[in-house]
Amino acid sequence: MDGIARFAAHVADTPFEALPPEAVAATKKFLLDSLGVGLVGSIGPYAAELAGLNGGSQASAGMARVLAQGSTRLPASGAAFCNAYQIHNSEFDCVHEEAVVHPMAVMLGATLAHLDRTGGQASGKELIAAIATAIDLAAGIGVASKAGLRFFRPATAGGFGATLAVGRLMGFDAGTLVDACGNAYSQMGGTMQAHTEGSPLLAMQVGFNARNAMVACDMAAAGIAGPQNVLEGPFGYFNLFEGDYDLAPVVASLGQTWRITEVAHKPFPSGRATHGLVDAVLQLQAEHGFAAAEVTSVSADVPPLTHRLIGRPVKDDMAVGYARLCGQYAVASAVLTKGLGIADFAPAAIADAQRLDLAKRVTITADANPDPNALSPITVTVRLANGQEHARTLTAIYGNPANPMTREAHLAKFRTNAKAAAKPLSDAAISEVIALMDDLENQESTAPLLALAFGELA
Repeated sequence: MDGIARFAAHVADTPFEALPPEAVAATKKFLLDSLGVGLVGSIGPYAAELAGLNGGSQASAGMARVLAQGSTRLPASGAAFCNAYQIHNSEFDCVHEEAVVHPMAVMLGATLAHLDRTGGQASGKELIAAIATAIDLAAGIGVASKAGLRFFRPATAGGFGATLAVGRLMGFDAGTLVDACGNAYSQMGGTMQAHTEGSPLLAMQVGFNARNAMVACDMAAAGIAGPQNVLEGPFGYFNLFEGDYDLAPVVASLGQTWRITEVAHKPFPSGRATHGLVDAVLQLQAEHGFAAAEVTSVSADVPPLTHRLIGRPVKDDMAVGYARLCGQYAVASAVLTKGLGIADFAPAAIADAQRLDLAKRVTITADANPDPNALSPITVTVRLANGQEHARTLTAIYGNPANPMTREAHLAKFRTNAKAAAKPLSDAAISEVIALMDDLENQESTAPLLALAFGELA
């Protein structure tokens, strides 16, 4: 039996009541976080243009809205594309580190569109259960892989997760979920070349797979059967997209290990592989009080995957997508501003001569870590003009469940993002969203939450 059948049964047959409290709490936390990231993503490059390209109107039947893009409604597949793109375009969305998967971007982009086109008919419990169970596949794919990234796993694995989540909300049984996943797999794509170049198509690949998940589910609802052995077949996902894998332990853990509880926050709007470097240098700066002008050099020893993802050289003419994935730039910005935020990726900041000069004094070297999917441990060493040298080794990067953001910190992140959106949420709306999310399992309809999130009170 192909593993997809086991995941489909898990998603279709697991009631909300089977979820442990920690899985419910984590799901609500990362739903809120991803919603905020999607709101601030509305000010990202091409966000408005993409909403226009996907064809909007004021008609509402079967249509859906895009976060912070006004009242115009798009075909639901187009709204899924735009929402998912906005959730990922600032590299601010949560991540399952072991899997190297951003599990919420594709999934929430698609589920928002589906919920909106149905008027929020699903209950809070249904939404939580759909997300929590489907993330077991999205993250489980990455956990099972024993190979390095060739395709952009957040988009591809996320596409499978989104298909299962939307399919569950549409009431599919396990067999229909398998058909939907076959339909999604037949459309699947997402290359690491976009990551290598820092292209805006990187986040758009997340959008493509959210759009495809919606189309796949609508096809399955119409009775169109997809390929069945899409994970482990001779031309299935693992053989074509990943390579070496071991899915059996992941399947055996279903219902026992809840991958949503393993997800990490991203405190900074940059590639997760930069976070260890930024975390370490900020810790050292807080402890020793050095200013940027005192730093002669910074060196970082990192796993090969981390080096591959963010070891690219800083350039004088970086696009924002490239800068978000440049470890040298992230470290220099953190030292200069004693933090790292959305403003550090504005054109003026990226072109700042002082920042670029400091970035060129940052060296990132790959260590001998044999795990092709490891992002830690990392060691950062800062050398000062007075001859002092300070080093820090980190194994649990800030935001990881072993070193989590506090509730106060992650709510502050949501508030900041919601206020920075193209159409900002008011303070009252932000407070109401937080309150509704805290009580999500008791909400009979998601319509009030959607009204607030899209800036239109019901």
